Amino acid sequence: MRITWLGHAAFILEGSKTVLIDPFISGNPKAPLKATDLKADVIAVTHGHGDHLGDAIEISKANNCPIVCIYELSRIIGKNAVGMNIGGTAEVEGVLFTMTPALHSADVEIDGKIVSAGCAAGFVIEMDGIRVYHAGDTGVFYDMKLIGELYEPDVALIPIGGWYTMGPKEAAKAVELIKPKIVVPMHYGTFPVISGSPEEFKELVEDKCPGVKVVILNPGESFEV
Repeated sequence: MRITWLGHAAFILEGSKTVLIDPFISGNPKAPLKATDLKADVIAVTHGHGDHLGDAIEISKANNCPIVCIYELSRIIGKNAVGMNIGGTAEVEGVLFTMTPALHSADVEIDGKIVSAGCAAGFVIEMDGIRVYHAGDTGVFYDMKLIGELYEPDVALIPIGGWYTMGPKEAAKAVELIKPKIVVPMHYGTFPVISGSPEEFKELVEDKCPGVKVVILNPGESFEV
């Protein structure tokens, strides 16, 4: 599997299928490409905030591909949305999506009005025998240990920016609970307020979890699992 970071919380997973996660491209100052450049077989959205739902609806229409998300958000999106809920596993386009908890708010803006869109979530995505845990926007919580024990993710994509999510200290504790083989920091540096340092995060993880490999990417960079 090839994993590419598009800045913020947006990733592309490329294997037998192409999975796009939280495609916040338009308006993302760190995005390395345009939304119209993206191809996908399926899109996963962790919650309805604009910096996560992003360009998902437009990309879905252009590629005629489904959007996997929490049930309430799927009702708002309508066509091509696959609604599920926390604790469930859905097979979509041959890829397994298990929805996990996340400690965060969730709403969506429609015609200038804020509308409830269920709750925030994360995903364990399994494709070609590789499991990737995208934590979504979240603080650290002890049940991350259960996520690690139940799903044994090979890769964890973890927010470290602070302010809206956990910062490096809390994110390193999350890695200690999850115990992935590889961890990639995300959701930092997009805007001044989310200023968590990936170098600090790397040092903390290497101190607490010496068996875990930390991969720091620049937007547009990839690595292979």
